[in-house]
Amino acid sequence: MHNPAMRVTLHLRITGRVQGVGFRDAMRTQALRHGVTGWVRNCPDGSVEALVQGECGAVEAVVAWARRGPPAARVAEVAVRPADGDLDRTYEGFDWLRSG
Repeated sequence: MHNPAMRVTLHLRITGRVQGVGFRDAMRTQALRHGVTGWVRNCPDGSVEALVQGECGAVEAVVAWARRGPPAARVAEVAVRPADGDLDRTYEGFDWLRSG
């Protein structure tokens, strides 16, 4: 089991019916509630991409929420991998980004 206080940064790709259902706004609310930083955006292929950073337990809570999403969403899959390259840096706040 991870140390709950250890900081982690994860890159998520959420597929299914996840655009036009309030996913980004609801994910931002969840992130802020758990003290998680990063960003979320819609992708041209209909998926949602997010980067979540914070204490391991808080990040795991946001990832668990992403597997369900808001009530109107139908999440098919959440691909989770460690952030790397330019994504592996310190974030402040939790932002919506323009579609990527």
